[in-house]
Amino acid sequence: MKQNLGDQSRYRLNCAGAMLDLSARPAIMGIVNLTPDSFFDGGSYGSAGEAVQLERALESAMAMARAGAEIIDVGGESTRPGSAPVSAEEEIRRTIPFIELLRRQSDVLISIDTWKSEVAAKALRAGVNIVNDISGFSFDPKMPGVCARHHCGVVLMHTPAKPDALRWSYNTSAETEEVMNRVTTFLSRSIAIAREHGIESIIVDPGLGFGKTVEENYRLLARLDELHKLGCPVLAGISRKSFLGQAIRRTGEETPPPSERLLATISANTIALMNGADILRVHDVDAAIQARAVVLATRRASD
Repeated sequence: MKQNLGDQSRYRLNCAGAMLDLSARPAIMGIVNLTPDSFFDGGSYGSAGEAVQLERALESAMAMARAGAEIIDVGGESTRPGSAPVSAEEEIRRTIPFIELLRRQSDVLISIDTWKSEVAAKALRAGVNIVNDISGFSFDPKMPGVCARHHCGVVLMHTPAKPDALRWSYNTSAETEEVMNRVTTFLSRSIAIAREHGIESIIVDPGLGFGKTVEENYRLLARLDELHKLGCPVLAGISRKSFLGQAIRRTGEETPPPSERLLATISANTIALMNGADILRVHDVDAAIQARAVVLATRRASD
């Protein structure tokens, strides 16, 4: 586990002036997607072309924070496989008014789920603490500089391509190189870029569901703790993803849709925590809080 890796300071992160302490227990990151087309909750706060329903989104975010989520992750562009990209201007239109409203109402840590430096810069000025970059600094060369100037935390995720070029896990072909090697090599480069820019508050994410086969996703889940060798906390984003649906699909039946994957998500989140996850990124905060409580009780009893 990470406790055996030495430098505990890497698990106490200064995120634009706010502290995220992962040394004692994992954190829960609640998802607020202000998008019309995300795979599970798209359209929850407004359809395509409509203004975001700010008060409804705020109510959801505040409920997550009251339930115990340490971080609220705000997204303005769907990153599901095959999703069409949106402009930075559209992302800003969807996210910034909500971030400003949430920051006025709460001191909960806020992350912005974007790979665009222009969006990140405006979000950081609006009060965001963490930039959650699915590209691990590989899509926008200006992103590391923006994050460094704002002294924010960063989540660096592995993905082999932009979302519009990806397929769902059950339609993804395996690559020759072993998946853990691919992920760690990629993330090592991302970490090096971050540190070259003076960024120290770094979290890594293996990108479960992004360009991996069903089997590769489960292999990463089983070996999640190996990512601590990179010297950073590990985020697991599993919530309601398609590879869970493949595992619970009954013979002769269709794959259960995201709305029917909660129990599988709870199981996978528990496995992730047992295998060393420091942050769970989830749609269902209450369920994740309970999974964390059970895992922590188990750890205490085994000490």
